[in-house]
Amino acid sequence: MSRRSDTRPRRRARTRQPADPRAHWFLVAVGVLLITGGLLLNGFAHNEVGETHAPIATGTGMTPGMDLVREGGPVVNMAGARPESLQMPRKTVALTFDDGPDPRWTPRLLDVLKRHNAKATFFVVGARAAEEPALVRRMVAEGHEIGNHTYTHADIATTPAWRTRMELSLTQRALAGAAGIHTRLARLPYSSSNDSVSDEQLKAMRVLGAEGYLVVLTDLDSRDWSRPGTEKIFKSALPRNGDGAVIMLHDAGGDRAETLAAVDRLLTWLSRKGYSAKTVTDAVGLPSAHTSVDAADRFTGSVLSLAQRGSAALTGALTWILAVAGVLTLVRLLFFLTLAWVHARRARLARGERGGRRRRGRAPIWETPPPVTVIVPAYNEAAGIEATVRSLVFTDYAGEVEVLVVDDGSSDDTARIAESLGLPGVRVIRKENGGKPSALNTGIAHARHEILVMVDGDTVFEPSTIGMLVRQLADPSVGAVSGNTKVGNRRGMIGRWQHIEYVIGFNLDRRAFELLGCMATVPGAIGAFRRSALESVGRVSLDTLAEDTDLTMAICRAGWRVVYEEEARAWTEAPSSLRQLWRQRYRWCYGTLQAMWKHRGALLEPGPFGRRCLTYLTLFQVVLPLLAPVVDVMAIYSAAVGDPLPVVAVWAGFVTVQAMTGWYALHLDRERVSALWVLPLQQFVYRQLMYLVVIQSVATAVLGVRLRWHTIRREGTFSVSKNLETLPESAEPVVAEAASKS
Repeated sequence: MSRRSDTRPRRRARTRQPADPRAHWFLVAVGVLLITGGLLLNGFAHNEVGETHAPIATGTGMTPGMDLVREGGPVVNMAGARPESLQMPRKTVALTFDDGPDPRWTPRLLDVLKRHNAKATFFVVGARAAEEPALVRRMVAEGHEIGNHTYTHADIATTPAWRTRMELSLTQRALAGAAGIHTRLARLPYSSSNDSVSDEQLKAMRVLGAEGYLVVLTDLDSRDWSRPGTEKIFKSALPRNGDGAVIMLHDAGGDRAETLAAVDRLLTWLSRKGYSAKTVTDAVGLPSAHTSVDAADRFTGSVLSLAQRGSAALTGALTWILAVAGVLTLVRLLFFLTLAWVHARRARLARGERGGRRRRGRAPIWETPPPVTVIVPAYNEAAGIEATVRSLVFTDYAGEVEVLVVDDGSSDDTARIAESLGLPGVRVIRKENGGKPSALNTGIAHARHEILVMVDGDTVFEPSTIGMLVRQLADPSVGAVSGNTKVGNRRGMIGRWQHIEYVIGFNLDRRAFELLGCMATVPGAIGAFRRSALESVGRVSLDTLAEDTDLTMAICRAGWRVVYEEEARAWTEAPSSLRQLWRQRYRWCYGTLQAMWKHRGALLEPGPFGRRCLTYLTLFQVVLPLLAPVVDVMAIYSAAVGDPLPVVAVWAGFVTVQAMTGWYALHLDRERVSALWVLPLQQFVYRQLMYLVVIQSVATAVLGVRLRWHTIRREGTFSVSKNLETLPESAEPVVAEAASKS
């Protein structure tokens, strides 16, 4: 969308204009909050938000009741004043599995248990139970027992009591939604055998006891989580001398192939030695740990499960979106950089230049310079119209130049100033206000010549610009030529950002678009047209607010070539405030959407234009900007809950690639590369403004609201009375020359 704003309001029927939509900002805010909530829920469920770690024992072991726990059995009741515990009977083992369910390993483990007709107890993590409810149901259906292992595998020995109760409660809700049960068994994450219980863990066990849980420790810790090998896992899990045992294993937390093989081997050995593998409660002679729940608990659990699975799916999708968006952006930059290099090389060859020597095979040239009509649509352009007209009259072009200033019902002195100049070849045409397309069509109708140049009323041409534009039209297949638009008022931060955008985002892209045969826009600030090309598409359409994009697309669809001439430079006045910039870009974006919809039929037409141009615009100027808030939320989330270094590294990498691209683009345009210092800052304000513009425009289009023509305030950047110090050095000679001939 490479064009500058025009200030002409579109004339409408005398009906009340609907206001720009505002309610969609509420929907955007709700969407961002939902995404943030989903990320936080998934981060909490996977112990990333509110993260806890394996405990470091700091107690003395002298806490009251510690001796009873350390000398007792692995099934501990902490509900009373004194801990009570139960030992496993002889020749009886309780296989216990922590940290699941896992969609890959838990089903395989259940198959092994079923093959050996063995029962086990699974201490499930609530978040994983919510994500894999079918596995929880299978465990219960096959006679296994479920225990509570907290919702996030949190170290509840270090968490406050409220967090511990929340972890337990959420897991119970997940079990209710998955299998319609609650459980009375619990195991502390990072716990092991009785003699390794720390003071902090004992305090947490008292909280569990107060909540009505039996705490299950272990007699034999296989330490399979460290993946020491099947043989070591098997030997660590073997009971001795016919004693019963609670055996700790894991069905999640990474590759459990060694555990799977060890369990299969262990069950074979136990069966041969006369052991029975039972659930914990069955082994010690207690009623089942499972209790049924009512419909309300099931519903609440189902909602939690749905939310958890939704947050996991959302996080996964956003991760992929972030990766795809990053790859596409990087590929686009590198691809367009390559095409820009090819275009620049071809341009040098076409001019017969290489290493300072003339070469054959130059582009077609005019035998004699053809006469040219320059059309200046103007609405309230009093601040800069004099500089514009003078830059057009005092040109180096050898042919005849007719300048038509079409005053589109201005309420200021635009027409009077243009007439008072008394410059040769300048005519002023006054008309009622009808909008910029109407003014252009009026100029076309009054133009005397075949070659037409269009320029906005706040833009000045360099002396060589008209000649550079016209030389491209020596090729009869060329219907339009886009010039090189430069930001004149680039002293402030907003101006510098737009300068970078024009050079990198607009002019670099146009080089690639020419080679791909899919030029989207000849900007209103500077463009040359063959009259026959304009007549073939019915001149300038009034259907959209982006008349330049609409016209360019129509000319491309009509079979004409549209090219870019980097040597044809025009200096334009860009918006100087965020509000003015918003109004300009809102109209551009909305108008581009209108033009894309109007020309959607090009997708089915032969030739590359429709497929390349419309696909590119849809992907990079609509879809990716709409996803940009998601990228920002993901980046902030990743930096907040994890190691910020990868996020910073990725951001720095993209800025570096953009800087390299910008350096080359500035080199091609012979601009100072020192302008790149604002590029990192551009990512924190300007980028967000641009994607918010796209969101606003898409919402406006979807809601069917007809956007009004937005006007922006003119500062008179190129007024001949202005101080030249406010202009870029390369623009000073243009205005200085106009001032000297005033």
